[in-house]
Amino acid sequence: MGIYTKMKTKKVRKPPTDKIDQTGLTALVKYKDMCLLKNLGGVQGVVSAIGSCVENGIDNDAEDIAHRREACGSNTFEKLAAAESFLRFAVGPFEYFTIFMLVILLVCAALSFGLIVTKRHGLKEGWSEVGSIIVAGLLAFSANISSFPMGRSLYKLSGVGNNRPVDVVRSGRRQQISILEVVVGDVVFLKIGDPIPADGLFLDEPSIQVDQSSMTGDSHDFVDVNCSENPFLFLGTKVVDGHGRMLATSVGMNTFWAEIMISTNHDYHEKTPLQERLNTMNFLIVKVGLGVAFLVFAVLLARYFTGNTEDESGNPEFSGSQTNLKDIVNAVVGIVAAAVAVVVVAIPNGLPLAVRLTLAYFRKRTSADHAILRNLSAGETVGSVTTLCTQETGTLMQSQMKVMQFWLGQDFVAVGAYASIAPNLLELIREGVAHNTAASIPTDKAIRSWTVLELTMNIELESYNILHVEASNSQKKRSGVLMRKKADNTVHVHWKGAAEMILAVCSSYYDASGSTTDLNDDERIKFEQVIEGMAARSFHCIAFAHKQVPQEEYAKNNGNRMLKEDNLSLLGIVGLKSPCCPGMEEAVVACHSAGVGIKMITGDNLFTAKAIATECGILRHGPQDMLDGEVVEGVEFRNYSPEERMEKLDRICVIAGSSPSDKLLLVECLKRKGHVVAVTDDGTNDPPALREAEVVLSMGIQGSKMDKDSSDIIFLNDSFTSVVSALRWGRCIYYNIQKVIQFRLTVTVSALLIISVAAISGEVPLTVFQLLWVKIVVEAMCALALASEQPTSELMEKPPVCRSERLITNIMWRNILAQALYQTFILLTLQLNKGDSIFSIKKKVKNAFIFNTYVLCQVFNVINARNLEKKNVFKGIKRNRLLCGMFGITIVLQAAVVEFLKGIGGTERLDVRQWFLCAALAGISGLIGWAVKLIPVPKKPILGFCGV
Repeated sequence: MGIYTKMKTKKVRKPPTDKIDQTGLTALVKYKDMCLLKNLGGVQGVVSAIGSCVENGIDNDAEDIAHRREACGSNTFEKLAAAESFLRFAVGPFEYFTIFMLVILLVCAALSFGLIVTKRHGLKEGWSEVGSIIVAGLLAFSANISSFPMGRSLYKLSGVGNNRPVDVVRSGRRQQISILEVVVGDVVFLKIGDPIPADGLFLDEPSIQVDQSSMTGDSHDFVDVNCSENPFLFLGTKVVDGHGRMLATSVGMNTFWAEIMISTNHDYHEKTPLQERLNTMNFLIVKVGLGVAFLVFAVLLARYFTGNTEDESGNPEFSGSQTNLKDIVNAVVGIVAAAVAVVVVAIPNGLPLAVRLTLAYFRKRTSADHAILRNLSAGETVGSVTTLCTQETGTLMQSQMKVMQFWLGQDFVAVGAYASIAPNLLELIREGVAHNTAASIPTDKAIRSWTVLELTMNIELESYNILHVEASNSQKKRSGVLMRKKADNTVHVHWKGAAEMILAVCSSYYDASGSTTDLNDDERIKFEQVIEGMAARSFHCIAFAHKQVPQEEYAKNNGNRMLKEDNLSLLGIVGLKSPCCPGMEEAVVACHSAGVGIKMITGDNLFTAKAIATECGILRHGPQDMLDGEVVEGVEFRNYSPEERMEKLDRICVIAGSSPSDKLLLVECLKRKGHVVAVTDDGTNDPPALREAEVVLSMGIQGSKMDKDSSDIIFLNDSFTSVVSALRWGRCIYYNIQKVIQFRLTVTVSALLIISVAAISGEVPLTVFQLLWVKIVVEAMCALALASEQPTSELMEKPPVCRSERLITNIMWRNILAQALYQTFILLTLQLNKGDSIFSIKKKVKNAFIFNTYVLCQVFNVINARNLEKKNVFKGIKRNRLLCGMFGITIVLQAAVVEFLKGIGGTERLDVRQWFLCAALAGISGLIGWAVKLIPVPKKPILGFCGV
């Protein structure tokens, strides 16, 4: 029966009272403030203060419930992760640039409609140009539309707003309501497996056990909650043992869970460094385009009104007053059209889309390697990671553990020799394992399996009464159980935990005969040497201890159920080991050769940490050759002065015996030193360190819900080899984005040069439709082909991309200018040649020939962009089926435009010889691409003013 069962029912209409408000209620649970709780009269005082009753709950009155919801909030999370509108996703992270670009395109479309269509071509012939410009504007939005389904799905996966039933008591009647309807003051019933629906206080005895891994990040953090010493319960945690009732004190956005999730909630529109540099580059290109357009407009106007332009008969187009107004208007409209063409070409509306396509491809490919990319922007960052901070269990080592050694007293007991152990001692070991291990914890699971198979454990749990349980957590590293044996009514205490900690509270030990021997200083040193020897072989050392509590002592304490850690007898020590994950050593070598440093952070002792790090290849020297400062303990690391810590930081490979604050401190120091930090999490890292890291790589099996919610990439197989795969793909994506940028800038630069020079010298060779055909269709498909390039072994032989490194390198500028100048030279030579062209092509098909050559140049330029530095650009091309397919589709579509869409494309049909000449001229760009790679370029950025 609960301790508050005699409390009288009390109904209060307007909670909370002056004694405590919602802020105080939130702080009470968040900080586990026992002093404030006592000042309020304990749990019973809080119940009264908020107008509730332990037995009858709150008044089941709509007005009372509405007032509570208004005063203390509802149990919903709209502000936490609200799904965003389609328009918000369409505008996306490039919102200001996108709006600016859209305005320009709409102005161009309006000018085209008002001047080009109505004055020059008429509605029948000119609609394609206007339609092309409008399509370009819509394409500006399409760069971000792909994010919309991603954001909606992530919103659903976040678990926010999940509806499920809970049992409460209102007006003395137990009833089932939605978790969304829980209000402050509700008395909620809890049982094993129930998630806690709100922050609150536990009301009953005995205690329950709660899994708080979602709050602390520790997958083994099971804590005892009772109404006398630790009554605090948190939303997001779960009952793993026991049952009882709780009082809801904070709901929804006032809970500690909401505070944590707000701080870890990803903003999927937050600009990444790559996006910021792309914005800078895009604005620069637009500025250049507007400047060139204004220059073209001004020069053409000047040439026209000074009589330097001629009509088809060779006469000046402008002859002062002799020229009629209609001809002047048509000429000015033509000049405006040329300027519009420059603006349309200059707008890099395809770059954001190309980046999104590349990152989307990254997500698809990594899913095949058992990884889920939650945050697309992490695909940009993971390739630049310079330091990887990782735990050992579940990441470096397999989570399946096995008992490898057993020490009884100071004697090693070999496998198969357990029959020599005294029966009474075997019985005590079986009792300790049966009642003080949990099947959900890897170490305990391995110990239970070993006890069943080797020690023939078959304990009937019904023959014991469990009086008290003290759960283990990351601070205590030990657990205990107080129980009464029904057969003889004796009371026993069993403890289990880290060997060095259990040894410290033992005063004697059992030997194989079942008798106990006092544990003096010399004996204690021998046991410490045994533990160190096991740890040096990377064994996890777990010790068991026992004490029978005399009846008079138990009676003297009035049945006090608290476990005392004194005068224990050591039962034995087991050594457990997890094998390295398959391919672990090769993966670590791959990281080292790629310039990615690995730092292992573990709660294990110094000897175990050294052994694991050596076995996995993190420490590349034997114990005798270990460099000074490679392995430190957490207490030593945190006690360094800031200057000393930064000096020794790069040498540190392993931090043993670490705490959550050590992990956070390490990540902060690495970032201050310029590192790009990734943190892998298997359920033992803490949320602050995860929030501080640039990339969070969580484990899908061992990781807690909290860790997965705040992670960027989740690995479903908990394997370090998948982490290496993500690093490789991240680098591949970064270089693929550079390839796409080089290709698109080549098109933009060449188009600007061609239009500018041709417009000033004479007629523009490419119509607005043809230019947009290249930008919208040809560029998009070719960029998709480049985005699908797969990683090569060479990528992991390069150092990580530095934060300060330019997105557009000198090598890229060399390639861009070489191709753009060649294309400009070829097309202007064809355009400015008077009469029949140099290839004996009639004038009426010359424009079609120029347009076709320009498109095929872009197709061949894709091959040049496959490798920015290497001369052999055909290596591995057969493996990229998408690229080969894009070639075929692009050529087929281009042939359809040239041969069958004369009215829309403004072209004439070409014969086989002309197609061959177009292909030959375009193919020369491949030879130029090979030749320019022989030209060395300086490392210092040439165009540093670009800022990208």
